[in-house]
Amino acid sequence: MWKRKSYKRIWDELAAEKAMIFLAGPRQSGKTTLTKIIAEQFPNTLYFNWDIVSHREKLLKNSTFFEEVERKGEGRPLIIFDEIHKYRDWKNYLKGVYDQFHDDYQFLVSGSGRLDMYQKGGDSLAGRYFMFHLWPFTLAELGEWATPFKQFIDDPLRIMSSAHQDLQQIWKSLAELSGFPEPYLSGKVTTWRRWSGGYAQQLIREDIRDITDIKSSAAMETLYHLLPSKVSSPLSIPSLSRDLQVSYNSVQNWISVFERFFMLFSITPWTARITRAIQKERKIYLFDTPRIMDKGARFENMVALDLWRAITSWNDMGYGNFSLHFIKNKEQQEVDFLLARDNEPFLLIEAKATELQPSATLRKFQQALGVPAVQLVNEGEGYRVFTNGEQKIVVAPAWLWLAGLP
Repeated sequence: MWKRKSYKRIWDELAAEKAMIFLAGPRQSGKTTLTKIIAEQFPNTLYFNWDIVSHREKLLKNSTFFEEVERKGEGRPLIIFDEIHKYRDWKNYLKGVYDQFHDDYQFLVSGSGRLDMYQKGGDSLAGRYFMFHLWPFTLAELGEWATPFKQFIDDPLRIMSSAHQDLQQIWKSLAELSGFPEPYLSGKVTTWRRWSGGYAQQLIREDIRDITDIKSSAAMETLYHLLPSKVSSPLSIPSLSRDLQVSYNSVQNWISVFERFFMLFSITPWTARITRAIQKERKIYLFDTPRIMDKGARFENMVALDLWRAITSWNDMGYGNFSLHFIKNKEQQEVDFLLARDNEPFLLIEAKATELQPSATLRKFQQALGVPAVQLVNEGEGYRVFTNGEQKIVVAPAWLWLAGLP
């Protein structure tokens, strides 16, 4: 069993300050496994899952059923609420539980939907919990070579002096199997194909249909199967609505639902200090990377996943307000990614697969923003350093630089 050490460290830090912690992330990304790892440090634990009928009946009959936890040692018991967001009144319920029992119990609330975005359930839980996110495996986690956060912030262009010998193979496996634990740990493309074939269908026909009011599950599935060809380019909702022969608002809503259930994530354009920047478009990336057939788009998607994992973890830990963007102007010049910290540009990242010279567009936008830049490629074993006025650009294999992300 993979120990998910980096996420366990996030739990340890957050749980030391708050009695209720939310754990959110894609379905089948390993949340149940992580809760078991966390439970190992507690002598007294109780696991509740809304999807288990007998568990659900217990809660509905007795709201404080967890007081029945069998205690085998001293210390506060850990109560795990899994998928409780499917309970219509879940926010009010947890609010009452926290207010009455936060001195006596530790609570871990996990779910595959965005727990902080559900509006059903009444009163806000603001101030009563911390949240962190669990993502499918990424290179930095699997390679176990991550740089300390402060060291990375001080020098984001730093490259490891000696690389883990398995990093290239890990990168290749992520491209073929995705980072979801079941297919990745199987090591078999056939397992990924079987897993991926049912994953979206199960999510749409069960989780999404049960919690939302959306009825057109067949059209939603069709939309999801169209999305791999849209990765790496700004998303055109009008084009998708024409292809599916449904309204603009329907497609917009379905994309939002996919994002809410962690089937994809989107990034917005950065406009400050960019002449003639586009402002309204956005780009999407999928968590199930191997579904993307175009090699260049798949490579960009893999880079995006590692960057997304990094910024969400930094935000969860309270290191700052980090965000991920892309840059594009009306002349169609584009840089794939920009990392911002507290609404200021911090680092430019270009994913070029095979180009070993910094792109002219990357140089142009670096001069405009005055920040370091990295161009990631999908080949080679060493890196190159180029000057661009007062700034530097590092051109490096993606597996080499991304493995060092905190």
